[in-house]
Amino acid sequence: MASQLYLHPLFRTKVELLSADERVALSYRRARLLLQTYRLTSSDVQHCSSKFWSMMMDPICSLDIAMFTIVAAHVGLTIGTLSRHLKTRPDFKSLVDRMLRFDTVGIYLLTERGHGLDAFNIETTATKTADGYILHTPREEAAKFMPASTPSFGIPKIALVMARLMVNGKDHGSRFFATPICNEREMYHGVRSIRLPPRSGAAPLDFSITSFDHVHLPPTALVASDILDYATPQQSLEAWWDEIWRIQLGTMAVPAPWISAIKAVAYIGGCYSMHRSVVGKRSTPIPIISFRTQQWPIVHATAVGMVMANWFPIVVEQAMKKTTDYRVRHALSVIAKTTICRHFQRCIPEVAERCGAQGTFEYNYMARIENDGKGVIIAEGDVLTLCIRLFSELLQKRYEVPMPDPDESLLALHASSLLEENIALLQSIDGDYRSDSFNALILPQSQVVVEAIGHALAYSVALRSNLPKPILDVYECAVIRQDPAWYSEQGGLSRIVQRRREDAAVSAMLPDLSSYLEQLNISSYVQAPIVTDVGWKDYLASLPIHTGNAIPEAEYIQAML
Repeated sequence: MASQLYLHPLFRTKVELLSADERVALSYRRARLLLQTYRLTSSDVQHCSSKFWSMMMDPICSLDIAMFTIVAAHVGLTIGTLSRHLKTRPDFKSLVDRMLRFDTVGIYLLTERGHGLDAFNIETTATKTADGYILHTPREEAAKFMPASTPSFGIPKIALVMARLMVNGKDHGSRFFATPICNEREMYHGVRSIRLPPRSGAAPLDFSITSFDHVHLPPTALVASDILDYATPQQSLEAWWDEIWRIQLGTMAVPAPWISAIKAVAYIGGCYSMHRSVVGKRSTPIPIISFRTQQWPIVHATAVGMVMANWFPIVVEQAMKKTTDYRVRHALSVIAKTTICRHFQRCIPEVAERCGAQGTFEYNYMARIENDGKGVIIAEGDVLTLCIRLFSELLQKRYEVPMPDPDESLLALHASSLLEENIALLQSIDGDYRSDSFNALILPQSQVVVEAIGHALAYSVALRSNLPKPILDVYECAVIRQDPAWYSEQGGLSRIVQRRREDAAVSAMLPDLSSYLEQLNISSYVQAPIVTDVGWKDYLASLPIHTGNAIPEAEYIQAML
């Protein structure tokens, strides 16, 4: 399902000319428009239908990460969590219907300021009473951090609040409680929201620290199929993971806009480099794309964008429809998020820098999206922490993830070799994954190996999809750059061979670069004025102009001289 939201006036607004609050208000309006466009049902959300994934992968999401942040928490986490209880909890239906219309915004209050990623050990309590529960934040460190909970933008909000269920003084484990946060004008009694200052350089949102002062909730606030089931879970950690089951799906969903962002930045940088010229020794203008130092960032981002866009729908299908083991599903989600996000972090600043001063301005997209990208690293699971857990489980062979045959490609051999190398290293320390040696020698390899698996999987799919050979070769060279020592030691490619291999790949891709940029299918979503010289002149004409008739006094000029 392809939308044409890029034509809508809400997405044609020059956000860089708005105030912070005007931008936040616009993001909420855009989020409503996005939901109205896709018209998801609760079943779409619960079962992550093709329509759900179409919305998450719509390139429009890469234009406004604040909007995507709202939607990811509202739809993916909040509605998603409630959706599986609708058959036994019809009282949730009217709430979910309001949320699907975006008449009420859902937020997901899991992590706490003093605990961060250690969300299993939260302190917020929901104490059972005769007529419901008392939700309370016992100290500042237990305040929920950092979903947007203010009433400042004229829309009611409700939260799923993770709290420890206390019954007769005993801890019965963590549960979610549906908690009204604010109406269109103000917070509900006992709920406190402290709005945080904006994040540096990123799309603004009303991120907050939220706490509760003995807030009374009805018995129906407990998010469970049976609201009378207060039993303490026999396996508390497994029960907690089951409560936050949507996080695993969110881990797969949140990197989707960054693929579109990589493609957009490749397109912006590529088009700019083709018309931006310098004057050479012969007084003849030379496009800056003529220089290899300019070529590599552009072909790199283009190849990565094509390979990731080709792989992502396939890994989503593999994880969501072809995998029955939830551990493997989560593993593939972690691999996808890690691979895409780290590619993003390498490609975007590289291209932006080669656009010079223009690459630092918000109106040209690159600087803003680079800062926005720092948020996705921690959203729905911090990348490094996710990698540590996954890597540890793979080394202990608790389960296996599907990997291409090592003979298929150098990248597949690299991934297999790194994994086997670390399995052998673990055995050499007697398999003690809690030892200082494991912490010092093996854990630092977590992300490297998880990324390598992602590279191999993406490249394998690209091969089977018959992507153009220059794209494959540039992507392979980009991956080799991340671990040149292994490819020299184990892959049989000396440093000079690696350099010549990269030269051949770039040279093969350059003649058709314009075509490859168009094949990214992102131009309709690109609004950066530097893409064309005409576009830049039109944008410049739209900006405020300062002129005047003042004449400097002679003494003032003399003093300056």
